[in-house]
Amino acid sequence: MSVPTITLTESDPTGIAVDALVVGTVQGPDGLALAPGAETVDSAFDGGLVDLLRLLGASGKADEVVKLPTRGAVAAKVLVAVGLGKPAADGGVSSEQVRRAAGAAARALSGTAQAASTLSTIDLAAAAQGTLLGAYAFTSYKSEPGDGPLGEMQLVTSDPAGQRDTLEEATAVAEAVRTARDLVNTPPNDLYPASFAERAAELGRQVGLEVEVLDETALREGGYGGILGVGGGSSRPPRLVRLRYRGENPKAKVALVGKGITFDTGGISLKPAPNMDEMTSDMAGAAAVVASVVLAARLKYPLEVVATVPMAENMPSGTAYRPGDVLTMYGGKTVEVLNTDAEGRLILADAIVRACEDQPDYLIETSTLTGAQVVSLGKRTAGIMGSDEFRDRVATFAQATGEGGWPMPLPEELRADLDSKLADIANVTGHRWGGMLAAGLFLSEFVADGVQWAHIDIAGPAFNTGSPWGYTPKGATGVPVRTIAAVLADIVANG
Repeated sequence: MSVPTITLTESDPTGIAVDALVVGTVQGPDGLALAPGAETVDSAFDGGLVDLLRLLGASGKADEVVKLPTRGAVAAKVLVAVGLGKPAADGGVSSEQVRRAAGAAARALSGTAQAASTLSTIDLAAAAQGTLLGAYAFTSYKSEPGDGPLGEMQLVTSDPAGQRDTLEEATAVAEAVRTARDLVNTPPNDLYPASFAERAAELGRQVGLEVEVLDETALREGGYGGILGVGGGSSRPPRLVRLRYRGENPKAKVALVGKGITFDTGGISLKPAPNMDEMTSDMAGAAAVVASVVLAARLKYPLEVVATVPMAENMPSGTAYRPGDVLTMYGGKTVEVLNTDAEGRLILADAIVRACEDQPDYLIETSTLTGAQVVSLGKRTAGIMGSDEFRDRVATFAQATGEGGWPMPLPEELRADLDSKLADIANVTGHRWGGMLAAGLFLSEFVADGVQWAHIDIAGPAFNTGSPWGYTPKGATGVPVRTIAAVLADIVANG
């Protein structure tokens, strides 16, 4: 899959000879208005650009794309006006508004060879990320992939040399998101535990990571009862992948854990048939942490980052684990299985205990964990739980990056509902109230004392089942790679 080339230019946008020139519009207090960066373009249209766009029905609302032929007014053949929505009270627009607008423009320019954009004069990093993410298309399995993505985007800036590092970092983050999307979008007949482990290991080796892969024999010898239990029903046995990045003079040690259920039928507690195909995305958390540790290496963060990634396929068969089974997890804690469709927390428990053996300063775990997350917060807002201070820190960056997230509690009174008559803990409560919070409480039982940790439930945000919007395509979104990247950068800066 080709990736658009992003370049910087300090040329006057009116003189850039490309197929399309992108300018931003906003919903101002008096109606449609041009966003910053379009001043010289407006002058080339004798100050009448807003009137022309209004004739075409433009309003400046978010994701709106209006095209008009330039007829020689500027060097570009077509002008593309993309809406950023309503500006803030001070008249400015946010990075997320720029990112979404750049993504909408990139999608609209599919098949275009060359384009330029003035959105970068507002926020270059957001414009670059939005372009790369909006132009994403997963076409590996199409015999006729179509027009292909945008070929090249020139971003207008007054200081190309001074902003090259900004562009490189923004591009690296966007490429990590694209990597996560590719993994999630790969169908489960091709992405199963062994092949996923191979792809993760190869991505790690390409950037010099230490790689360890435990197969079913090593998992059995190590006592990983959660991973083995969940994966026992599949003919394709489970794996545990460990990817370690050691930065120079690391300021902190960060553990990343992601759920890697390559397909989830629900096991013996079988899911309903409608929409089960979407369970190809049940390894989105694993994809995100694999992409994130690779990103940390590419950006040379002065951190030690270790990703611990359990991978299994949850299938019903004669060898599948059952409701009523008791599993002995890695580390010795026992779990009574009351529902085999609450499998993610079982493989995560093994991985969390193993990750905590490294004595990390921080632990970030992400997973498509509960349908209750979607019920509680919808399909675009992740639920974030964990130790209070770090939970809030992660939620702040989830919101700042535009990925979305909301801090959620871990109510003590729900813990008693996980009590088991047979084992140390049950994998679900006996009711449907507070399901996301109960899952968070279950995971908290396996986090070592003193570790600052956060769990990001991305059951809804990881996979877009609706129409594309902004820079978000249909299918895998790559959430929460940008959140994790922002948290890692903040740990570098502030400890």
